[in-house]
Amino acid sequence: MERREEEQQKRDDSRFNQTLKNVQGFLKGRSIPGKVLLTRRPDPTPEPISPTYHRSLSENDAGRNERSENPVEVNDFEFSSSSCGEGKLRELYWQVEDHNSSKKQDNTYAGKLRSNSSSGEQLAKQVQNLKIGGRSSDYARVMKFNKVLSETTVILDHATSVQATYSSMKASVLLSSLFWLILFQPSLPVEKLRELAWSGVPHYMRPDVWRLLLGYAPPNSDRREAVLRRKRLEYLESVGQFYDLPDSERSDDEINMLRQIAVDCPRTVPDVSFFQQAQVQKSLERILYTWAIRHPASGYVQGINDLVTPFLVIFLSEYLEGDVDSWSMSDLSAAKVSDVEADCYWCLTKLLDGMQDHYTFAQPGIQRLVFKLKELVRRIDEPVARHMEEQGLEFLQFAFRWYNCLLIREIPFSLINRLWDTYLAEGDALPDFLVYIYASFLLTWSDELKKLDFQEMVMFLQHLPTQTWTDQELEMVLSRAYMWHSMFNNSPNHLAS
Repeated sequence: MERREEEQQKRDDSRFNQTLKNVQGFLKGRSIPGKVLLTRRPDPTPEPISPTYHRSLSENDAGRNERSENPVEVNDFEFSSSSCGEGKLRELYWQVEDHNSSKKQDNTYAGKLRSNSSSGEQLAKQVQNLKIGGRSSDYARVMKFNKVLSETTVILDHATSVQATYSSMKASVLLSSLFWLILFQPSLPVEKLRELAWSGVPHYMRPDVWRLLLGYAPPNSDRREAVLRRKRLEYLESVGQFYDLPDSERSDDEINMLRQIAVDCPRTVPDVSFFQQAQVQKSLERILYTWAIRHPASGYVQGINDLVTPFLVIFLSEYLEGDVDSWSMSDLSAAKVSDVEADCYWCLTKLLDGMQDHYTFAQPGIQRLVFKLKELVRRIDEPVARHMEEQGLEFLQFAFRWYNCLLIREIPFSLINRLWDTYLAEGDALPDFLVYIYASFLLTWSDELKKLDFQEMVMFLQHLPTQTWTDQELEMVLSRAYMWHSMFNNSPNHLAS
């Protein structure tokens, strides 16, 4: 009996790995030349390999998926060359999703997983003979992929056709399916999650994925809820022990630190009105002061207040809907606010554990990375490096803030979550990878910098023209960083002076 179970487990693992490989390959750069047409297969084909999940059904699962008797399978279609136009593929997508969700699902999430994974596997199989590229954030491949899939025609039968753009649904079908495949593992494969999250996480999955990437939530799903409950209670006790005190019970250093935090909180992300709410600033103050008291080696350093903001937005998104500027903390109960603060506190702790010397006395970690940045820029774009040196501009004059605040003050706040997907996916390797991200970020304006004198460069780098940036510009920065990291990281002699 045990042997049969082990063999079944091996088969399940093999299926999971094959699906992961196929869909990941498709996401990471396989391209479809020309325009494509989705047509019904004339002959039945073997059912695609898909992972098998075992989960006991709850009372809420019964009778959930009884809407369709004759579901339409995504696997009934295949690709062929064709010219095409625009239409309503989104409607088709949800129709297929509804039909697929009615077939042998244990629950709503498993339904999303299987319907999405089947379509993702089918797409991957159709392009399995094409060359696999690098990470999906490569701007050229992403743009080519968008252009090809934005002109897709779908034919349900020989008499009826539905024409539509595919760009808005491809990510939800492929990315979501692969994330569900990973997140539903009893013992979650964190490294596979890192690889996938590097290229971006669906917004509604970010809270769970970020907790896992940082090691705040354990990979074992059976322990996850208990661990989060215990950690949130520990934070609440720390707030009562350290923050909810009269000043008469604090030392002079603690009073000065609390005052500095109270001054910095209103300055945090000033262009986003949400952070100007008094209750939001109070939450930031509690998180930062509690963290500083429990980490006396560094204490509070200006800039750490910026690092809390992405966590606060992501964990609040589990309770609040709509645009961030329309949120109000007063809509939440005290218990929910405490849980959000606890998640922010512990995730900040996990993040800074990997870069502790960035915020200790004299911040030696940041100085070391600024020197590496200077060497990398010199190697990649020697004319820019020489011009900056001739003008007397030191990298510390502009790059120190980049490392201290992790670019939060340099790009639109709407892009920060996407950037942090990559940050957190890098894990312990993040400090070194920051060098390549910031080199790519700086050299975005290589041509402009060579035309500026010292004073003009200082002003330019303090007020970079990123206000109109979109995901495309950010993906370009990340893709160059990945390329340069692949070239130089394992060849340190290339960066020797």
